[in-house]
This record gives sequence, structure tokens and C-alpha cells, in this order.
Amino acid sequence: MTTFYDVPADLLVPALAQQLEANDKISQPDWAEYVKTGSHKERPPVQENWWYLRSAAILRKVARMGPVGVNHLSQEFGGPKNRGSAPNRATAGSRHIVRTSLQQLEDSGLVMRKMNAAGTRTLGRILTAKGQKLLDSVAHEVKPQADAAYPGLEKY
Repeated sequence: MTTFYDVPADLLVPALAQQLEANDKISQPDWAEYVKTGSHKERPPVQENWWYLRSAAILRKVARMGPVGVNHLSQEFGGPKNRGSAPNRATAGSRHIVRTSLQQLEDSGLVMRKMNAAGTRTLGRILTAKGQKLLDSVAHEVKPQADAAYPGLEKY
């Protein structure tokens, strides 16, 4: 069986974004067309479906990195901030975008919160069985394209 580890992210994320766009629980907020994706960016994104692409990338990262929180995910989507003549420094991406996307993924049943043993503290978000099934089914659909685009991939 093909898993999401077997397919490169550049082929998996757009196909997964199409699946998420069909989900009625995941929708682009009204403010999404005006917001920047981080303080290191100068302009908002120009793609029409950037919200679904970002949600798909967040879903893949949650699946890959295990219990992961909003802060760590925003650092994953960060980049170098231009500070003029001073050297660039790393800055995190927008936590609001990550948090809202995680909440929508949680409402749709693809992601859930992992609690500590006492049930008093959230350790981060993890993938549910429904989310794993979605990722693996999309990876299985994309696998022939991946084999054609990357000929040496079937060795791994």
C-alpha cells in the first residue's frame, strides 16, 4: 500500500488541496485575501487556492512530525526577514493562519489534539485515522505521476 511518505510533497500537496477544497468544513475565511502569510513577506499570496494548499501542507506536516503545535508549525512556514543593511534573521510565519487551519482540520475530523496522561494539557495535534486514510488514498492516486516524474523513485 502506498503511504504519503512514498510520494514527494510537490505532487501530494496540490492533489490533497483539491480534496480539501471539496470538504465543506474547510473554507477560506473572509480575511484570507488580504492577509500576509508572515512578517517576512511583503505581499499577500497571489494564488486563488492558497488557503487549501496551506491547509494540505499543514495536514502533511502534522502527519509527518507527530504531536506538533501551532508555534512549531508557524516556524516551519517562516522565512528570512529583510532587515535592510543588517543581516537577515529567521522569522516565523503567521500563527493565526496555522491556528485557523488546524481548527478547520480538527472540525472536519482529520486532526485531533493529543492530551497528556492526566488530560490537563495539550501536547499538540496528531493525525486521526480518517486523516491518515485521506493522505494515503491521495498518495495512492498520485503515485503513477510520481513514478513518471521521478524515475528512480520506485527503488525506495
